[in-house]
Amino acid sequence: MAMTIVDENAIEQPLDAAACLFHGFGDPSRLRILQHLLAEEHRVVELTEHLGLAQSTVSKHLACLKDCGLVTSRPVGRASLFRVTHPEATTRLLAAAEQLLDVTGYAVTLCPNHGIDGRA
Repeated sequence: MAMTIVDENAIEQPLDAAACLFHGFGDPSRLRILQHLLAEEHRVVELTEHLGLAQSTVSKHLACLKDCGLVTSRPVGRASLFRVTHPEATTRLLAAAEQLLDVTGYAVTLCPNHGIDGRA
C-alpha cells in the first residue's frame, strides 16, 4: 500500500477561507441584514429603520459583509444601495444551516464557547 503525503498548507488554505467566510455569517445582526438584502436592495438608513440598529452599527456590519464578498453596493445619488452579491448561493447556504440546526436540535446554542451563554 502506498503512503499518501498530505500537504498541510493545501488543507489549511480552504479551511482558513471557510473560517473567514463564516465569520461574515457569525453575527445575528449581519444575518438579519443579509435577510433584508435578500428580499431587496436597501440603503443604510432603511436598514437602520427596519432593524432598529444605529447607523454606525449597520455601516460596520455592511463593511464586514462587503469585505467578505457577501454584499456589494452601487451609488444612487448621495447614498448607496446594498445588495447580496450571490443571492442564490447565499440562500442555499442559509437553508443548509437551517437544516443542520433542525437535525442537531439546535445543540450549537449550548456550546460553552460559541453558544448563546458563551458569547462575550
